[in-house]
Amino acid sequence: MAVRFIDEAEIQVKAGDGGNGACSFWREKYVPKGGPDGGDGGRGGDVVLEATNNLNTLADFRFKRLFEAERGQNGMAQKCTGRDGEDLTILLPMGTLVFDAESGNLVADLTERGQRVIIAKGGNGGWGNARFATSVNRAPRRTNPGLPGEEHKLRLELKLLADVGIIGFPNAGKSTLISSISAARPKIADYPFTTLVPNLGVVDIGPMESFVVADIPGLIEGASEGAGLGLQFLKHIERTHVLVHLLDCAEEPAEVLRKFRIVNRELAKFNPALADRPQLVGLNKMDVTGADLTADSVADELAGEGHEIYRISAAARMGMRELTFAMWERVKASRPKAELPPDDGSPPLH
Repeated sequence: MAVRFIDEAEIQVKAGDGGNGACSFWREKYVPKGGPDGGDGGRGGDVVLEATNNLNTLADFRFKRLFEAERGQNGMAQKCTGRDGEDLTILLPMGTLVFDAESGNLVADLTERGQRVIIAKGGNGGWGNARFATSVNRAPRRTNPGLPGEEHKLRLELKLLADVGIIGFPNAGKSTLISSISAARPKIADYPFTTLVPNLGVVDIGPMESFVVADIPGLIEGASEGAGLGLQFLKHIERTHVLVHLLDCAEEPAEVLRKFRIVNRELAKFNPALADRPQLVGLNKMDVTGADLTADSVADELAGEGHEIYRISAAARMGMRELTFAMWERVKASRPKAELPPDDGSPPLH
């Protein structure tokens, strides 16, 4: 059975407690007045969150919700310090937002592979009695217990990291498009809401050039208010830089335009910034009889509004090259430019 896509979870994290200090006295034959030699306790392990690109769901946290780092070892005789507890590293998908469940504050945003955040610090170890020896108290029996490690209840929320988001009404051909331009193989069928979870695919442009595209499940009227799981789907669009709006030209022109307006209206309601996101319009299913007449009518109106129009058939792989390179140009324009080092007048190295 396929793993269900999970994009929200709650977990409890507990850093390791510090080890207790030891109370001990040096006892050795022929050595009088050996004195205290109790060592300090070890420090408790931290809980660390790390972003990885090997996960794309929070399904691992459906059943395991408590994560505890190792406790520090207690101090020992001969002034031996206890061993520090091992840190606990929790791997999370890139794009995970971490909130404090009680305050609701954002405490971490894991957007880059290998990014690490110490979310709970381990407690310090307690002092052994050797630390308390003075000129007037040469045999102290006082020790300190280890300090408790930090403990937090966290809410995890995954927002997929993709350069391009494919949007549109159910059954517009979004899954077929992502399977045509990438190695992603989502479920494809001829009924609405086939795609119930977002799918990610990598589009290779050249040897060192690629971008990530996300197939966002179909949006319907009222999506910004939760209709059709709209709120769960819309949040994944927020991180994309470019939108490809697919329209089903097997339908009547009036219906195609009505659905186009609905989706854009829902985007603006959910997040006004999405209304300004670069958007390419793909007139899909051009291999269907009569689709060219619908496309002619729709294209004139949308082009007059300033939209870039691409006539395609994702199923027949028509127009894929033009649309893919248009995506790539928009993605490149959205990425931050690399800053060149200042020219100091020195000759180039060979």
